[in-house]
Amino acid sequence: MKKWKIAVIGVGGISEMHIQSYLRNPNVELYAFCDINEKRLREMGEKYGVCRLFTDKDDMLRALPELDAVSVCTWNAAHAPCAIAALNAGKHVLCEKPMAKDAEEAQAMLEAARRAGKLLMVGFVRRYEKGSALLRRLVQEDFFGELYYAKATYLRRNGNPGGWFGDKSRSAGGPLIDLGVHVIDLTRYLMGNPRPVSVYGATFQKLLDRPGIVTPKAYVSTSAGPDDVCDVEDLASAMIRFENGAVLQVEAAFSLNLKEDTGSVQLFGTKGGAKLAPELELYSELDGYMTNVTPVSPPESFTDEFQAEVDHFVDCFANGAPCRSPAEDGVQIMRILDAVYESARTGHEVIL
Repeated sequence: MKKWKIAVIGVGGISEMHIQSYLRNPNVELYAFCDINEKRLREMGEKYGVCRLFTDKDDMLRALPELDAVSVCTWNAAHAPCAIAALNAGKHVLCEKPMAKDAEEAQAMLEAARRAGKLLMVGFVRRYEKGSALLRRLVQEDFFGELYYAKATYLRRNGNPGGWFGDKSRSAGGPLIDLGVHVIDLTRYLMGNPRPVSVYGATFQKLLDRPGIVTPKAYVSTSAGPDDVCDVEDLASAMIRFENGAVLQVEAAFSLNLKEDTGSVQLFGTKGGAKLAPELELYSELDGYMTNVTPVSPPESFTDEFQAEVDHFVDCFANGAPCRSPAEDGVQIMRILDAVYESARTGHEVIL
């Protein structure tokens, strides 16, 4: 049976979730690595037994025409160039979130995929959680009635990872584009992907990466170092209005004076509500009483979610399965993120 040949471009921290998932998929062969950091590239090649190692994506794509697909796990500013190069070379692409630096780049990636006739899938890994799958089904079965309001939060007290995450030239933004993208996409996905029509947002640079704090950072990038740049926002807040009248409130922070880190997606409908944080809770009514239900399922980890995502990617390009996180959705999320930053800059609502 054919083994699909996979390359990974960018072998930093998040790439290991892709790499380990590919290794557990019996239908693929982990074929090549590419990274501009030669030391890291050699270390990862040795760790995972990959001998085809490249420091230039174009060299790799020219040298390995037999490649079938690529995972793009670079910093955000390189997503579009790497994905477009791979698509133009006839490869299927799984691109980590956020899809690009901005909506213009994301649209160019989508158009490249259409021209090439290849799959471009965005790494919205939270769509692959078991709780998310149950919520999506409950929405489709009308458990919630009309979904008219939602909240998406991802807040850290001391969680600027450093490295490229705090450098706007490479990340294109702070917690909004790194953390907020997860919960904005998941909430919109659960609500049935309504079209955004307007955005009002605010961003703040007050605590930055908390210089001088003696407690260790909760999250540290593999590229973090003493000369890190920090010129991104540390808090973002936004209100997104959709074409169907529903409203989504968003908060995302790297650094915030709160007791402990928190993250959740909350849905509010005319028949019921829910909170995914990460355990799932359901709120409804039964025989005249308000009810709270906590579904019990086996615990899962990021490893399970990434495995489900990578297996789905392979199923899509190998067997034609409908893609659960297509590039079109990634473009819409980038339009929302662009609008939040633009609204924060101008102090005015942005109409989409």
